[in-house]
Amino acid sequence: MQTCKSVVSTCAFGGEDNLYQPIRMSDTSLQKGHVFNEDRFIGKWRIVIVKNLPFRDQRLNRKIPKMLAHRLFPNARYSIWVDSKSQFRRDPLGVFEALLWRSKSVLAISVHGARSSVYDEAKAVVKKNKATPEEVKVQITQYHQDGLPEDKRFNGNKALNEASPMTNLFMCLWFNEVVRFMSRDQLSFPYVLWRLKGLKNINMFPVCTRKDLVNSMGHIRKAKPLG
Repeated sequence: MQTCKSVVSTCAFGGEDNLYQPIRMSDTSLQKGHVFNEDRFIGKWRIVIVKNLPFRDQRLNRKIPKMLAHRLFPNARYSIWVDSKSQFRRDPLGVFEALLWRSKSVLAISVHGARSSVYDEAKAVVKKNKATPEEVKVQITQYHQDGLPEDKRFNGNKALNEASPMTNLFMCLWFNEVVRFMSRDQLSFPYVLWRLKGLKNINMFPVCTRKDLVNSMGHIRKAKPLG
């Protein structure tokens, strides 16, 4: 992990998902990622087993590799996060070229497929039973008191995004918000983006691009909490 220069990562904690093998990867990408002996691989994925996870909630544990990749891979210049319910289906070097290098962006992230307001998303989170009304109310009330506007767009783009991994400061602050409130990171993303007003060069790509990058498989089973 200390030697990686570019990273495609995922994680599966609590038995919620299977490990889906990436497809359509170039020989160059596979050579760059194939470092250690075969015993450390399942298919194309190099396996890192972690212990002493800090949170009982496995959803929070998953946020560590998702949001803090720069801490886990300190020498990597680029990283792609693949949600555990998805199958990555494009060559990583091509993704870097299309979504970062051409536009000179520091982060590429998909806009949300259904909503564009954090306040609308909060209602949807409660309606879908992804969090309790009390949990959502505490977080949204705080954001409203801080002055987070109800605008549905930032810099001409949707304010709400499908969370996937920017600068180190942004990712750390985003992680802090998830730990501070709850694991539904769609609520905290626009808040942190709003607070870091100087943050530029973000490529918010459309949903059709995200669907071209991954096959969404859905979660297989409910994650088991740590005992």
